[in-house]
Amino acid sequence: MTALRGLWPEMQDTCTSLGLMLSIVLFMGLARVVTRQQLNGPMAHAFVLEFLATFQLCFCTHELQLLSEQEPLHPTWPLTLIYFFSLVHGLTLVGTSSNPCGVMMQMMLGGMSAETGAIRLLAQLIGALCSRYCMGALWSLGLTKYHVSERSFVCRNPIQVDLPKAVIIEAVCSFIFHSALLHFQEVRTKLRIHLLSALITFLVYAGGSLTGAIFNPTLALSLHFKCFDEAFLQFFIVYWLSPSLGKLMLIFFFNLKLLVAKQAHLLKIC
Repeated sequence: MTALRGLWPEMQDTCTSLGLMLSIVLFMGLARVVTRQQLNGPMAHAFVLEFLATFQLCFCTHELQLLSEQEPLHPTWPLTLIYFFSLVHGLTLVGTSSNPCGVMMQMMLGGMSAETGAIRLLAQLIGALCSRYCMGALWSLGLTKYHVSERSFVCRNPIQVDLPKAVIIEAVCSFIFHSALLHFQEVRTKLRIHLLSALITFLVYAGGSLTGAIFNPTLALSLHFKCFDEAFLQFFIVYWLSPSLGKLMLIFFFNLKLLVAKQAHLLKIC
């Protein structure tokens, strides 16, 4: 009983954090419903939905990062939360990417116009920064003992390896994730979301202790804004250029595969 009483404050803090994340998911879901019903115009529609999606992703990731830095009751607890909220985002953020690399890939493959892509990228940037400042204001309320406003003003550098290795890790994570997005398109929606959530959890497990395994430029900016301010070049290369490099590699191999398939088809005809 004494042990349970000792654990109870920790459980309260965890439940409060989980409640905040689920509340923001519900609130963003309501905002998306209102947007689809009331807002006219494809550009405004795309901007608001991408803003809401990015805000939700960054908000929840801030709180997940906070929880993962505490002493977990079980070693797999942080990974379980990552899988669960990846599943939640996959179910609720359909039609948005919340990742500049995803938008750029669609633009380069001809699935999105340049105007729509620019609107979505702007929405992601604003959503990422807004979520960061909202989290700072929320943490200042001290709802749990881990919510400290000073946290948002400190650079918590997640890069634990030298620059070349960090670049490779983020590029490979981006390549694998976007490759899965591309190849899972034909899979049933419910199964695809579970597969992508499991993949995200695995990538975070494999590279989280080395670079954070973020592979999302806007999410990295939101999580580590102060680090970009203090060491911009390093963070720009690792968290902006590296995921873009992984995405470009994927597009190159995808186009190469199409070219080989086309040549094989022509040879059969001849």
